Amino acid sequence: MTAPLMILIAGPYASGTGGDPALMAANLSRLEEAAWPIFQAGHVPMIGEWVALPVLSSAGATGPTDPLAAEVMYPTAERLLQRCDAVLRLPGASKGADQDVAIAESRGIPVYRSLAEVPGVAA
Repeated sequence: MTAPLMILIAGPYASGTGGDPALMAANLSRLEEAAWPIFQAGHVPMIGEWVALPVLSSAGATGPTDPLAAEVMYPTAERLLQRCDAVLRLPGASKGADQDVAIAESRGIPVYRSLAEVPGVAA
């Protein structure tokens, strides 16, 4: 097997939720559904919110709709992309996920559009 890849899972989180915490939680759950197949294939799944949300909390923010979020959410993903080996772009409108893809493509990082494209993921 090849070396494990760290794969950023990108897709809608806050987009289309109007700031509704339940809708954002549902979106995060959809992102997390891709984590197990990626892990099972021998890779390390990463989701920006797994890092950004605790950072926001420790900064005293009230959550992802807090004004401080603009200084944390997108910059976290951008920093993670300096360490990630690939991006899995899940379906759905998302400015942040589109930005992640643009950064990945500009850096020559592979972008997978489905789990089936991820090396080692069983069909």
